[in-house]
Amino acid sequence: MQIGTKKDGTPKRPRGRPRAYDPETALRRAAEAFWKTGYAGTSLDDITAATGMNRPSLSAAFGDKHQIYVKALSAYWEYKFGAMRRALEAGGTLAETLMKVYDTTLSIYFAGEEQGLGCFVVGTAITEAPGDVEVRNIVAKGFEKLDTDFEARFKLAIAAGELKPDADPRALALLTTATMHTLAVRARSGSSQNELRKLAQKVVNVICG
Repeated sequence: MQIGTKKDGTPKRPRGRPRAYDPETALRRAAEAFWKTGYAGTSLDDITAATGMNRPSLSAAFGDKHQIYVKALSAYWEYKFGAMRRALEAGGTLAETLMKVYDTTLSIYFAGEEQGLGCFVVGTAITEAPGDVEVRNIVAKGFEKLDTDFEARFKLAIAAGELKPDADPRALALLTTATMHTLAVRARSGSSQNELRKLAQKVVNVICG
């Protein structure tokens, strides 16, 4: 859509008040509020305080509390998928790749804070999934994508001779993602990032022999 010009050739200002917030930033701040206290423990007042938006503006931009949460959950998955994909495609041996994955995972779980919040999905969505079909489906599809991506990497490792020919790529993928969940729970319960990196290294040693 083109903006018209005044008679003196300067651009006309668009009608209406300009949007006073950045949607991506606002959604990230809403996600941070959910991440700290969970879905049930986060009120709309908490979200308005985190985003700096009043309720009418928040509702117009994102919908009700449930819609805001679903958008935040989906955005988190997309961010994590991208981070995992970059780690998996960075090159190197299987052991190096897996440690890149876990280092990336831990950087998300701690996000610059001394006390880790763990995984947004594990920390907030798992408790909602049993009673919320939409959340349950988003969680299940996300886990399946992670499992599939890791399975593909293990198949490459078998073909390259890094693993035994009879290794089970699906089982190894499930072990890898299960370790990510363990790191998430331990991060949220107080374990340090250094402690969890050592745990991840032990799992990698088991997988790669």
